[in-house]
Amino acid sequence: MVTLSSFPLVSLVLIYLSAPGAILVWCAEEFSRNDFPPDFVFGSGTSAYQVEGAAFEDGRTPSIWDTFAHDDGRGPVNPKGIEYYDNFIDELIRNAIRTTYAIFYVMKITYVVGYRKDFTAYADVCFRQFGDRILHWSTFNEANIFVLGGYDVGITPPGRCSPPFGVPNCSKGNSSSEPYIAAHNILLAHASAASLYKNKYQGKQKGLIGINIFAYWLVPYTNATEDVIATQRVNDFFIGWFVNPLVFGDYPDIVKKNAGTRIPAFTNLESQQIKGSFDFLGLNHYATLYIKDNPNKLKMDIRDFNADMAADMIPVHGDTPPDQVRDGGKFMKLVSPFSGLLPLVLIGQQTRRNSTLDDMPRVNYLCGFIGGLLDALRNGSNARGYFTWSFLDVFELLDGYNSAFGLYYVDLDDKDLKRYPKRSAHWYSNFLKGMRIGPDTVFEAETISSLSQSHSSQ
Repeated sequence: MVTLSSFPLVSLVLIYLSAPGAILVWCAEEFSRNDFPPDFVFGSGTSAYQVEGAAFEDGRTPSIWDTFAHDDGRGPVNPKGIEYYDNFIDELIRNAIRTTYAIFYVMKITYVVGYRKDFTAYADVCFRQFGDRILHWSTFNEANIFVLGGYDVGITPPGRCSPPFGVPNCSKGNSSSEPYIAAHNILLAHASAASLYKNKYQGKQKGLIGINIFAYWLVPYTNATEDVIATQRVNDFFIGWFVNPLVFGDYPDIVKKNAGTRIPAFTNLESQQIKGSFDFLGLNHYATLYIKDNPNKLKMDIRDFNADMAADMIPVHGDTPPDQVRDGGKFMKLVSPFSGLLPLVLIGQQTRRNSTLDDMPRVNYLCGFIGGLLDALRNGSNARGYFTWSFLDVFELLDGYNSAFGLYYVDLDDKDLKRYPKRSAHWYSNFLKGMRIGPDTVFEAETISSLSQSHSSQ
């Protein structure tokens, strides 16, 4: 994850294009980077597998996404891989770019004995080789979605599921129990790696370690008490499932009650190891769901994680509306009751590939979310950073090249994969360089209309 930090940031609402390259900006309120704490970090994210290519160069072996989990995730340390990331990190530092790294991708087996040991050994290599320059580590990325996609519905590695749940023709797995077992082992593996870092490396490297989870913005389908309670219950499942053990040492009561014997129990020692085993919590957010109570799901003879929530989840097309995230910064309050959390928020707005580079809706969305984040900070949230997803258009894990979330467009028809900044890239760059926007400010940006038209027609 690449971060751009320590530059002034201004938020603006882009509503009117008055001339090529000139945008009249109107703000409901004026605020800047200086309104955020001095150590608040702004940045943009990317992913090694989704941008690097060269899948079989220099001794690189297949990852879980290369083979959809046909390899065992074990093997000797590859010196060429160490050399590649050494050079990559050094180049970032030479360009004054700080980095936050998620390290979980190489492992796939979260339901067998030995996973914690393997993961900790892998993390040890990362800390030892790169920890003198990497000061923010995330053990797992979207850990909750990782286990649901891989062990309940089977649409992501390692593709395990069982009827009547998951993708058609499930041939291996158990959707009722394996998501809970996988999550349990991930939490224990995280705690083991975090303990290693804190005891062996943190004192001399002065870095921080945390974990990232996926967080929907949840809205009751109606104002009925049942839907309001169901919304909190879904939040307990999606977020509390991981956050409660990290903060309190155990799963939420409603999760244990509805999952029953299918969810493992922590021993007293394990509970102590997991509780407090983080310096920050990352929240990845991309979508909104309406929640409708459905108690009939608890009457099913066979249940999975989704049935245990006893609710229907109704997608809201597009991103979380900016007016909702601006409304008191409610999204960040999903975790505000937990003291000491340092959430890092990543967002995404879907745009189709070969669409216009003049992505004005994304600029409006960025403004709304950053404004809502500032509201949350003023109301006591302990947020410490904000990252857009993604820096470049990448190979999206669930949509391939059909979606394009990047600030920079990548021309896949060009042999050199030439990159072009979208309107949002100019907007974000000017923010980070210190532009302050008021009610009557005209924002000057490079003309991109001709380039937009040429790529839209491809």
